[in-house]
Amino acid sequence: MDIPVIYSLIADDMKAVDAVIRARLHSDVVLVRQVAEYIVAGGGKRMRPALVLLAAGALGYQGRHHHELAAVVEFIHTATLLHDDVVDESDLRRGRDTANALFGNAASVLVGDFLYSRAFQMMVGVGSMRVMEVLADATNVIAEGEVMQLMNCHNADIGIDEYLQVIRYKTAKLFQAAARLGGILGDAGPDLEEGLARYGMHVGTAFQLIDDVLDYSGEEAETGKHLGDDLAEGKPTLPLIHVLKHGSREQAACVRKAIEEGGHDSFAEVLAAVKATGALDAACEHARAEAMIAIDAIAQLPPSIYKNALIELSTFSVTRKS
Repeated sequence: MDIPVIYSLIADDMKAVDAVIRARLHSDVVLVRQVAEYIVAGGGKRMRPALVLLAAGALGYQGRHHHELAAVVEFIHTATLLHDDVVDESDLRRGRDTANALFGNAASVLVGDFLYSRAFQMMVGVGSMRVMEVLADATNVIAEGEVMQLMNCHNADIGIDEYLQVIRYKTAKLFQAAARLGGILGDAGPDLEEGLARYGMHVGTAFQLIDDVLDYSGEEAETGKHLGDDLAEGKPTLPLIHVLKHGSREQAACVRKAIEEGGHDSFAEVLAAVKATGALDAACEHARAEAMIAIDAIAQLPPSIYKNALIELSTFSVTRKS
């Protein structure tokens, strides 16, 4: 089951989510509309809103709040992208100019703030303190993860545990919140809700691990991003940590220097070390392990096409090429 097949199960729901997104993007401020519509129109996999819909569907939810909350999750994600691209000084995302490259850093940061605040307006409308608690906690942890990553840049002494903490805070936390929200809407008991939350956390971790692999192995036309961007920013991701730990003295020294100095100049040498030490295979194996933990976490869900889709989505997080 590939992504189009998975999403075909929730096609009508995704259309409803898109309608909510379009309606809620409205602002009387022209620049807000322009920047927000530009980045939302850029597409993306919409995995986080899909998690809300699939988790709710797996529990037989029949209401309409899942559309609103799926849009909330997408708004929060989009806000983080706007802020991320400014912090990382990125100029390409999803194969297009980033919003900051087109509209400037100030506009990107401020519209990101607008999307955060609009998301909170929307979640208040759902009328659930539990929902607000989950999303408020998620946005706070994501912000901490962003700061942790900033602190780790150009630090070649970061270990695997520290690296995993960053991606669990920065990326996987919103996956976790999305899956948990579906559980809350579907009146899951404590065990099922926690199972869905664990599923989201581990799928999100696997997703980010593969993102880090694609920075050294992907095709720019597929990923929509420049190869070597993480290295240029001095980010010590898992493939580089593997070389530092298992490579030769020369390979480790090359990677250490590249992390500490940043830039693209040493990308070819670093890529050679990454390939020679099996770093990409090691990172992929770690991602596969995370995906299997995710699948085990939802074993208690009753059988359904939605549960099958969640299992396949976990597999996709590892096998994807973009």
